[in-house]
Amino acid sequence: MSTLPTALLVLLLLQSPRATAELSLNGATISVEYGRPSLRGRDLLSLAPVGTVWRLGADQSTTLTIDGTAAFGTIVVGAGKYSLFLERTAEDDWLLVVNTQTGQWGTEHDRRRDLLAVPLKWDVGQASMEELTIELTKETDETGILAIRWGEHALRQRFRLLKVS
Repeated sequence: MSTLPTALLVLLLLQSPRATAELSLNGATISVEYGRPSLRGRDLLSLAPVGTVWRLGADQSTTLTIDGTAAFGTIVVGAGKYSLFLERTAEDDWLLVVNTQTGQWGTEHDRRRDLLAVPLKWDVGQASMEELTIELTKETDETGILAIRWGEHALRQRFRLLKVS
């Protein structure tokens, strides 16, 4: 019986757990599958300096799946799979970046494949979350809130799932 080399075993153990947030509205479903890194005493804001695109999650890229049509503000996104990233544009300003490339490692961001970027509302003073948490919650019959929570910070964006015919 062979054993895994120690370096490979350590690498496998260090991977962050995966999670999925999912919400169905108006006959359509939106889901986000992502890795959940832990803060482990690190300063969240130092991890993403202003002017950088930051992988949202850990390990493999975070995947947004829409089986209908979604609208983030005035920007409409059709059915499909996308990767999500965050871009920190100023001290308290963040964008949610939706990218058409999927399946890559989370640090592999190709800006040429960005479909859209929408501003996120920045909230401070939330209950502290050790692990990155993405939530999709119902607001009305056709609107929901995407919330990204880590540490005492939360980033939020309202979206609509358009009625499937």
